[in-house]
Amino acid sequence: MFATTPLRIVAVSAGLSQPSSTRLLADRLAAAARERLAAEQDRNVEVQVVEVRDLAVDIAHHLLSGFPSAALREAIDAVTEADGLIAVTPVFTASYSGLFKSFFDLIDNTALTGKPVVIAATGGTARHSLVLEHALRPLFAYLRAVTVPTSVYAASEDWGSSGDEYTEGLPSRIRRAGGELASAVLGRTVSGASRTPGLDDGEDAVVPFEQQLADLRLD
Repeated sequence: MFATTPLRIVAVSAGLSQPSSTRLLADRLAAAARERLAAEQDRNVEVQVVEVRDLAVDIAHHLLSGFPSAALREAIDAVTEADGLIAVTPVFTASYSGLFKSFFDLIDNTALTGKPVVIAATGGTARHSLVLEHALRPLFAYLRAVTVPTSVYAASEDWGSSGDEYTEGLPSRIRRAGGELASAVLGRTVSGASRTPGLDDGEDAVVPFEQQLADLRLD
């Protein structure tokens, strides 16, 4: 039977400036996931962006009183009810921003169980890219979400860079992460191994996740 309920992708952006490179990265990841989902199934795909900066006062009040405002309640419900989640934070003091952490502190630690998540971050230098592995991935492991293999870090110099013979450029990483999220939402192998590789994919883009784990154990 044809499914009429749309798939929902929610992107949480913790950027503080406006315009924000964090919001730009969230938008591009959401577009990549939506494009892949639209190509691989017949349901409509809805994208919603939660701007945490607009909820800063509501978050502080909730932490003090225990009662969320209507806007904050709506944002939390959008995140917990999404089919797929994108979480993007700027890097402050070698970790995620306090506002980003405060928002996810308000989400019950079982509410994201099994939910596919892309983690991403922005910063001024590539030296902070490990924040994805030592801060964000453990956070979402605690929340019992399923983070896709590819995380995306965008330093200032990555915008407008197409990569080189040794590294993938930012657009390629965004497409790969979006594809993995789409595959996870559809219940497929999160590496996207079932799809035909595109021109923008690296040679290892279609390696099954289980094989990636096996390769890691061999190293």
